[in-house]
Amino acid sequence: QVHLMESGGGSVQAGGSQRLSCAASVYPDRNFCMGWFRQAPGKEREGVAAIRSDGDTTTADSVKGRFTISKDHSRNTLYLQMNSLKPEDSAMYYCAATFSRVSMLSLLKTQEYQHWGQGTQVTVSS
Repeated sequence: QVHLMESGGGSVQAGGSQRLSCAASVYPDRNFCMGWFRQAPGKEREGVAAIRSDGDTTTADSVKGRFTISKDHSRNTLYLQMNSLKPEDSAMYYCAATFSRVSMLSLLKTQEYQHWGQGTQVTVSS
């Protein structure tokens, strides 16, 4: 079991930057994946970026080159650095985790994750 708590959301103007944090109650060295997902009103939840315990990462095409996922193992914290934000990035952002080794092709699939945070709202104004 893992408890996840996101922080860092808020309002920002288009073109700006924001960094989200997700504090995890545990952060195993192996067989543990974490990811960032987002959900806008009326849309399905979608994967944004994810990282495996071996350090491999993947990023959705829609945010590639703008968003970067990273982790600080010493602090049990996951980050999402978001640059060049666009209005279409506005959504509730969720942190998620799974105690399993997920293939790279499946890292951004919501069904792979069993543990979810409460979410943090990001609003980008034009």
